[in-house]
Amino acid sequence: MAQVELRMPKMGESIIEATILSWSKEVGQEVEAEETILEIATDKVDSEVPSPVDGKLLEYRFKEGDVVPVGEVIAIIETEAEVDSEAPVNGQPHVEDVPEEVAQHVPYVPQAEPVAEGVATGGHSPHGSNGRFYSPLVLNIARTEGISMPELEQVPGTGREGRVTKKDILAYVKTRQAQPVVVPAAVAPAPKPVAPTPQKVTAPAPVTYNHSGNIEIQEMDRMRKLIARNMVHSKQTSAHVTSFVEADVTHLVQWRARVKDQFYKQYGEKLTFTPLFVQAVARALREHPMINTSIDGDNVLIKKDIHVGIAVALPTDNLIVPVIRHADRLNLAGLAAAVNDLARRARENKLRPEELEGGTYTLSNVGTFGNVMGTPIILQPQVAILAVGAIRKLPSVIETPAGDLIGIRQKMFLSHSYDHRIVDGALGGRFVRRVADLLEAWDPETPV
Repeated sequence: MAQVELRMPKMGESIIEATILSWSKEVGQEVEAEETILEIATDKVDSEVPSPVDGKLLEYRFKEGDVVPVGEVIAIIETEAEVDSEAPVNGQPHVEDVPEEVAQHVPYVPQAEPVAEGVATGGHSPHGSNGRFYSPLVLNIARTEGISMPELEQVPGTGREGRVTKKDILAYVKTRQAQPVVVPAAVAPAPKPVAPTPQKVTAPAPVTYNHSGNIEIQEMDRMRKLIARNMVHSKQTSAHVTSFVEADVTHLVQWRARVKDQFYKQYGEKLTFTPLFVQAVARALREHPMINTSIDGDNVLIKKDIHVGIAVALPTDNLIVPVIRHADRLNLAGLAAAVNDLARRARENKLRPEELEGGTYTLSNVGTFGNVMGTPIILQPQVAILAVGAIRKLPSVIETPAGDLIGIRQKMFLSHSYDHRIVDGALGGRFVRRVADLLEAWDPETPV
């Protein structure tokens, strides 16, 4: 018998530790290769750690709620399989080698979908309406076999707390092929159990207030706590100033309306306004390098690469910021593909940890929610962030050689928040004005 050390995997360049949320296997239980051993959480994503071999869980060295450094031995697996002496002793694959089904997850959000469109997938929530957790491996098998979430909820589970294991779903698939499928009628989802919060956010002692009236107390989920901590940290770190500019984007709106169908046929991507904004931001950053910086003590770090983060709202109403790397090197088709891909996988919770790191500037499109402007908070360690508001038809003064006229124009506000420690009003104002000028000067004859 050989023993394999299962170590805490590295889930991204800046990740140095992770919290153990729960153990999926008990000591002494048999495990299969790629079967989930435990669930972990970092400050960016939640993930499942699979077994690297077939065997038996001999011991685990940490309990639920413990914060464990990357690379630390967390469990010992006894196996009859041959272990390569030159392979890493932990038996744990690197992040890039982890199977696709080892994915992060977000809390369940009920969705009223037809059964035909409700096939269980890795992109759906890992919790059913009854609150039961489904691993990404089980969801992928269900997706492959065309099993909808209501049907999956009827599969009996033999795992911990009644969870459906790989063996359970495969056994169900065999019996399902010989029997007609009966999908239960949709019912109102049961309240989801409150997920454990193994690590408390470090913060000053809160002030106690007396509340009265009809109040429901709801604890923040883990992601909301992290967002709250990061936002407060940013306000305490950076001297925030916001400049506003109004832009006339009539030519841009008209051009997009005219070419968006052709663009989709030619590139297979929907042309939203976001890649157009990213293109203008990337060009303006190249012209204003002091905006593409960060502060390290008394030193200014001028970033030579332009990596633009795009804020994406999740179905849980939380926020995540995936990064488009080298945005200034991509043409419009490349930017559209990057924006659509990152936004889709962000909402499906399929982003890799490294796709959330390394941003040098952030764009937040608050116009998608019908907001006309906002005062965004800087994402540390960046020194600026741009919010673009809703595009609206407004009466405007139009200057012509024959005189001024009143006409209907497509207009929007751009809100640029920047760190006054390094960016003064002149530079911050010039930058956002340059972005607006690039959008206003869009050539209606620009080829697709």
